[in-house]
Amino acid sequence: MAPNRIVWNSEIQEIILSTNSGQIGILSNHAPLLTALDIGIVKIRTKEQQWSTMALMGGFAMIENNQMTILVNEAEKATEIDYQEAQETFQKAKLNIVQAEGKKQTIEANLAFERAKARLEALNVNISP
Repeated sequence: MAPNRIVWNSEIQEIILSTNSGQIGILSNHAPLLTALDIGIVKIRTKEQQWSTMALMGGFAMIENNQMTILVNEAEKATEIDYQEAQETFQKAKLNIVQAEGKKQTIEANLAFERAKARLEALNVNISP
């Protein structure tokens, strides 16, 4: 769930989340878990064995009794992301990091870069440093 909509609401086989301490895979009968989510991608394998990818902009995930609830600040399915716009935003974000002055601008530029990077990664675009 994002603040303005439910992004996904169906049964899945597997999910791979980007947490603050790295990626974690979740299958059926997973132990109860509450974890913070980082800016990054989530990969979802459906019952039909199809993979879907989304860009998540941080939040929390809770797993209990084979039910998962994910609350995020923002989410975009890969199918909703325009490649050209995402590429332009990524390039601007890279430039803004170099041009940032002071701690606040540097933090904001790095967050914008991570969001732009996640959107491209959701489209399966390889990003080199």
